[in-house]
Amino acid sequence: MNDRTQRFIEALFNESPLNRLPRGYGGGRIFDMPVMGVARGDDPIFLKFKEVVGPEHLTPAEMWLQSGFVDEGTLAGRLRIVSIVFPYVQRIRDESKAAEKFPAEIYSIGRNFANAFMNTVLEETVIFFQENGFRAMAGMLSPVFQIIVRQDPVRIYSKWSERHMAFAAGLGTFSLHEALITEVGCNVRIASVITDAPLQATPRRSDEPYANCLFYTSGKCKKCADRCPGQAITEQGHDKVACYLYGRVVEEEMTARLGAALKPHRRIIDGKEQISYPVGCAFCQFDVPCMDRNPVKKALP
Repeated sequence: MNDRTQRFIEALFNESPLNRLPRGYGGGRIFDMPVMGVARGDDPIFLKFKEVVGPEHLTPAEMWLQSGFVDEGTLAGRLRIVSIVFPYVQRIRDESKAAEKFPAEIYSIGRNFANAFMNTVLEETVIFFQENGFRAMAGMLSPVFQIIVRQDPVRIYSKWSERHMAFAAGLGTFSLHEALITEVGCNVRIASVITDAPLQATPRRSDEPYANCLFYTSGKCKKCADRCPGQAITEQGHDKVACYLYGRVVEEEMTARLGAALKPHRRIIDGKEQISYPVGCAFCQFDVPCMDRNPVKKALP
């Protein structure tokens, strides 16, 4: 079932017209081939996420039940989380390396257009499982999903962290800039589907949360901090507030440049719907050692 699911998702990446830039930017792909991992719903790590993400963060079983599915007994043990890594194509990465204060236009367009494609991948993957006799849903598309903002201290997190789902599925580890460093780098997007299909879990190479980050493993790299124009990254980690504030500066500038080319995106923040036109930033993911690879892979057993 794992191989069939991987092939189905790969076909979506190859064939969907939504995985394409506008003609004015060449019409090429936004994302390269996907990477897939699977976690078991009863993995104890999901309880740990309530500590490291936030108390409102949901386990797979909680997301499943709160989204309207009815079940009893050993529910968590039957669930599988299919995590999908969406790596940006090399052209977007290459053109973004030279950007300084604001992102390369091709990245902002790709980042904006990516949301529709990612949603389609999730919707079609849910249908794929249903047509094969299983139940499925996507946490990111559930009405339960929302972004939470807390004060004293200020914290911003979601009820379903796709980065943490990918970590649980063995697809990568975290970094000084808080992105997930996968085997195809940190310059990726991530999404997931929950299903009761009998998929095989993929092992985690390490339970150490920063095993793929050069800074945490050797202290030899802070390139992401050097790259951040918002000064949101230091040796102490990633300042989400400073990142958010600089992101608003970027959004204002890039929205003015790109205007009607951008697509709206709906989010629920603290229970209220907000419409935005995301254009990204991601300076910390470009022209860094972990941009398109796991920089410490050779050092691991």
